[in-house]
Amino acid sequence: MTLRKFAGLGALLSIVMPGLAMAADEVAAPVLNSGDTAWMLTSTALVLFMTIPGLALFYGGMVRSKNILSVMMQCFAITGLISILWVIYGYSIAFDTTGMEQGVVNFNSFFGGMGKAFLAGVTPSSVTGPAALFPEAVFITFQMTFAIITPALIVGAFAERMKFSAMLIFMAIWFTLVYAPIAHMVWSGNGGLMWDWGVLDFAGGTVVHINAGVAGLIACLVLGKRKGFPTTPMAPHNLGYTLMGAAMLWVGWFGFNAGSAAAANGTAGMAMLVTQIATAAAALGWMFAEWVTHGKPSALGIASGVVAGLVAITPAAGTVGPMGALVIGLAAGVVCFFCATTLKRKLGYDDSLDAFGVHGIGGILGAILTGVFAAPALGGFGTVTDIGAQVWIQVKGVGFTVIYTAIVTFIILKVLDAVMGLRVTEEEESVGLDLAQHNERGYNL
Repeated sequence: MTLRKFAGLGALLSIVMPGLAMAADEVAAPVLNSGDTAWMLTSTALVLFMTIPGLALFYGGMVRSKNILSVMMQCFAITGLISILWVIYGYSIAFDTTGMEQGVVNFNSFFGGMGKAFLAGVTPSSVTGPAALFPEAVFITFQMTFAIITPALIVGAFAERMKFSAMLIFMAIWFTLVYAPIAHMVWSGNGGLMWDWGVLDFAGGTVVHINAGVAGLIACLVLGKRKGFPTTPMAPHNLGYTLMGAAMLWVGWFGFNAGSAAAANGTAGMAMLVTQIATAAAALGWMFAEWVTHGKPSALGIASGVVAGLVAITPAAGTVGPMGALVIGLAAGVVCFFCATTLKRKLGYDDSLDAFGVHGIGGILGAILTGVFAAPALGGFGTVTDIGAQVWIQVKGVGFTVIYTAIVTFIILKVLDAVMGLRVTEEEESVGLDLAQHNERGYNL
């Protein structure tokens, strides 16, 4: 009887155990969160909308009519170019964590591995996310849209004078050597250089805006001033386009900031609220600063103020509270106004559409103030207990990004200038880049 009992038990176990194992596997299997997935899909579309058509219209309206297509063409071409480079190797450089270890500085602290090159191993069932899960394919596309808009922002600094061919090659190299490594250092996780420092950059104040703004400043200095600048009038040809583009950027930025929560949760909700507050405050701050200084408020001014506020709140969106956002926005509107007008005139550089004055300065200001207003003592929702220490970390991150981006951008531009030349000829610049580079006109009267 005893042997039969054990035999019966063994038979029972042979039937039950595989079922239990299968049940355990089913429990352990990752389950997508449909709400988070839907929000991330929406955010991805919103961020792409920021570049095409948002930035294309915003920049296109500010140039002279003979150059509108060249600026829009650059935005569209960059969108295509960076999309392909991102899937070939950019995503891997930015987010592959091979060889990284918290507290250890090595090559992979600066530059990701190639384990995700050509999106190796990514399938429809691949998932990611800090808490609830959504498809890795969505995360890849979401981050791709950030990689697209960053070099597109640089276009505003050298608008109306760079060869299209040189622009394409510059953007490809800059994306490889500057954008992807900076994104890796800030966002890749434990072992990333600035991640380990504790730099707070929720949605790209450092990775996107300081990066693009500084690169733009170097580009406009290396290329030199536009023919006739600053004595020849170079007024924006269609501020209606610029205002429409600014409105699209404002709406799309909710995907940029609230989407960076990587979930449909309270952090995303607060990020959306503080983005609206800071942007509104910056728009009014720029408008009133211009009104007091120049006697009248302008449409271009309020549009620029909107973008300054969006830029400044970007690094702080996940950690600051409403009143912190109000202060950051007001500061950005006023400071960026003076930097894009008074400072630019005094220093004499030709940043055509104020890429540095708005994105560079706004990004720097926002990154530093994040260290202040992320503190719960000042209404923030971060883990900052020592404001002075966090501000120093933020300053260190800003300083590293400025220096790294400036040096590498300068080298890339000087090499390209020696090899193929960067600028169009004086005759092409006079005719306009629409005809000279693309054999088309924006307006056929």
